[in-house]
Amino acid sequence: MVKQYLCIAGLILSVFVSGCAGIGDSKDIKIGGNLEMTGSTASYGQSMSNGIKLALKEVNASGGVLGKQVTFTVADNKSEPSESTNAVTKLITQDHVSLILGAAASSNTIAAAQIAADNKVPFITPFSTNPKVTVNDGKLNDFAFRVCFIDPFQGTVMGQFATKTLKVKKAAIFIDNSADYSKGLAQYFEESFVKNGGEVVAKEAYLQKDQDFKATLTKIKASNPDVLFIPGYYEEVGKIIKQAREIGFTIPIIGGDGWDSTKLVDIAGPDALNNTYFSNHYATDAKTPEIVKFIEAYKKEYGQVPDAPAVLGYDAAYMAIDAIKRANSADPLKIKDALVATSGLQLVTGNISLDENHNPIKSAVVIEFKDGKQVYKETINP
Repeated sequence: MVKQYLCIAGLILSVFVSGCAGIGDSKDIKIGGNLEMTGSTASYGQSMSNGIKLALKEVNASGGVLGKQVTFTVADNKSEPSESTNAVTKLITQDHVSLILGAAASSNTIAAAQIAADNKVPFITPFSTNPKVTVNDGKLNDFAFRVCFIDPFQGTVMGQFATKTLKVKKAAIFIDNSADYSKGLAQYFEESFVKNGGEVVAKEAYLQKDQDFKATLTKIKASNPDVLFIPGYYEEVGKIIKQAREIGFTIPIIGGDGWDSTKLVDIAGPDALNNTYFSNHYATDAKTPEIVKFIEAYKKEYGQVPDAPAVLGYDAAYMAIDAIKRANSADPLKIKDALVATSGLQLVTGNISLDENHNPIKSAVVIEFKDGKQVYKETINP
């Protein structure tokens, strides 16, 4: 009996010691990815994963960080908010990561944000632009950070572009009612468009995974808009643009960074995308040294031109590495404090300094489609 008690006590002690071992004691520095590897926005997660892996491959090849190699563990959130909470929980409780990168879609990131905060593990979203990611109900999430601009700026950019560059007066807005990203971006576009003298003549809605948009598009067409704004994700946007052209829409169609996927041209078709524009985080035909170097490395690794989720995943990984170096630790709390102090960090998409809400101050570019190719149109500064 005594021997049994000793064995049980030893087992309990071993579990306690292993469970309480510091993250910094690991042989590797562990970073997790809460990414959309499957589901309706899988293109984003897959591109982000590629960008992150490329950055960490470069880091490890140059000796790693703090004398350790960096490992990257991906949890698939399946493009669903409920699965996003499961993914973050797994990364924290089972994989014991020091920091999380992701998610892509704002709804998925918002769903998991409080879990990261409750467990005191910081995360950087490469691609979620809704303001609620970092500040929700007026409260700052101390553990939430991002490398992308936010929707109030992106919406303002496209409102200005529509009125000042396209010189249109009447806009219709087609909103994805199942996405926080779409609803927020629509709000800020409308505010900017009206402020600049425009009028919104129609507002309609759809849901993710809808297939037939022609009845609603016909209703929108009857309002006689000069421009159609679709703040959605590539899967539905591609189908909407294709069907809009089929029923006779010839007006410009514009949108946000959710358009940027290599699959958009396949879904909509190159001809339908002529006379369309969207706001984005970088232009692949820009010639800055950082962009040229990144695109060359990405094409060598994956055999394709990187979209915005790819470059933002790459930038987010380097932002994380910079914070770990300055923290001189893999301790999540120390990394969080280092992220707060991020300033003057040169990345591919710009020079990054975080404001008081953990959002970067950076420019946006407007991209035009010409025969299926993305072409730089203009830059709009904060």
